[in-house]
Amino acid sequence: MTKKKETSPWDTDVDSIVDSSLDETTSPVVPAETKDTTKPRKETKKPVVEDAGFDMEGLMTDFPTAPELERFVYDQTGIVLNLKGRSNKLKYQVALDCLNGVDIDPQFMGSENPYVNKAELVPVDNVKEVPARSEEINRAGPEVNVFDTNLFPHPDPELKAQGQNCQVRFAKYANGMITYEILGPITKRAIGERINKYGQTVPEKYTWIDPRTGEQVIVRGDGTLTPLGSKIRGFMRRQRMNNSNMWDVWVDRDFVVRDEFVTDNPWA
Repeated sequence: MTKKKETSPWDTDVDSIVDSSLDETTSPVVPAETKDTTKPRKETKKPVVEDAGFDMEGLMTDFPTAPELERFVYDQTGIVLNLKGRSNKLKYQVALDCLNGVDIDPQFMGSENPYVNKAELVPVDNVKEVPARSEEINRAGPEVNVFDTNLFPHPDPELKAQGQNCQVRFAKYANGMITYEILGPITKRAIGERINKYGQTVPEKYTWIDPRTGEQVIVRGDGTLTPLGSKIRGFMRRQRMNNSNMWDVWVDRDFVVRDEFVTDNPWA
């Protein structure tokens, strides 16, 4: 009878542990074949969701008119569309594309805020064109003196009564001609009143108080004055400056260059 080899729990010799656990009559253990019983995972497809969740049916139900549709698109994207007068299929398709981030054809783009009702806007008259410059000024030669002032009362009676002045430019030319031009200011004025649909009182329209004259002759090259020139000169001569007046000091000035003052060395 064969004696079994005793083993110690502290024995670190693996071969000795294996040998001692086997009897001489014991057959070696053959590991059984293992089968992979795990089932392969099925790939799950994510549901397809439309961009931003908008669809044609929803837009047509919630926004039956072009103005409502334009305002909704403007609120969502900040983009102004021009959909009025388009076919239903086209305008809703354009709106849907815009909401879903698709580039929009420029012909469908608008420029005005869709919340603005033009019928409630107060009309504003166009600013008038500045009168043409007198042709004879072109033949007067170069400017020899320019004077700008805001001491003239405004030509509009209402603004004049309020104490508002206007800006006037005077120019004297080489042939003795003197011109004037009112440069402004331009003022907006409300005309009439009406009640809008919100019960507010608003003007019927706005117009412009535009005093601009363009450059016009007040003293001709031969020294004669136009009717308006006589009034302007009289007004300015009443504006005293020491022993003279504003007209003679600042407008009708003479610049004379004498030969004896022309020298190469002014300090000699």
